[in-house]
Amino acid sequence: MQRPEAWPRPHPGEGAAAAQIGAPAPPARAGEPAASREPSLYTIKAVFILDNDGHRLLAKYYDDTFPSMKEQMAFEKNVFNKTNRTDSEIAFFGGMTIVYKSSIDLFLYVVGSSQENELMLMSVLTCLFESLNHVLRKNMEKRWLLENMDGAFLVLDEIVDGGVILESDPQQVIQKVNFRADDGGLTEQSVAQVLQSAKEQIKWSLLK
Repeated sequence: MQRPEAWPRPHPGEGAAAAQIGAPAPPARAGEPAASREPSLYTIKAVFILDNDGHRLLAKYYDDTFPSMKEQMAFEKNVFNKTNRTDSEIAFFGGMTIVYKSSIDLFLYVVGSSQENELMLMSVLTCLFESLNHVLRKNMEKRWLLENMDGAFLVLDEIVDGGVILESDPQQVIQKVNFRADDGGLTEQSVAQVLQSAKEQIKWSLLK
């Protein structure tokens, strides 16, 4: 697979109005203008989908910011508690930029570093939402997501791979997902992801 080019960084400050949560993002180093920062190729730290109680339905982390399952779940719960009652679509929390969107009983989150531009993160979130909306036949709710988890993982893998943004056009994502589905169904990787997600849900349900 051809390595994608790093995304150009729009001018800082553009995008949706932010809901400030916790400590502000760290400023640029002394003497270093914000516009001179090099854009990172590995732009996405995590993507996760929670239900309206803050419980994980789907999650992928692309670095070691939260190396353990316990740390990931605690982070997700904390983010949910601080965002589920706000009208904003972006938050700054724990040195990270988080964009999010809800639909009925689903909350979708895309997490980047504090230096990533919200427009770029929002394009990933919008692509994920619209692609899933198509896969779920416009039934963007928990019940239908759980019944189509294989398709959800395929969608996410077409948008982000190892933290690198591969695609932000939902039409392209849908075409690729349909092609992969028609070309032999689920891959071993996607099947393993679905099984792992199911195991995690069962484990955390038993620990409650």
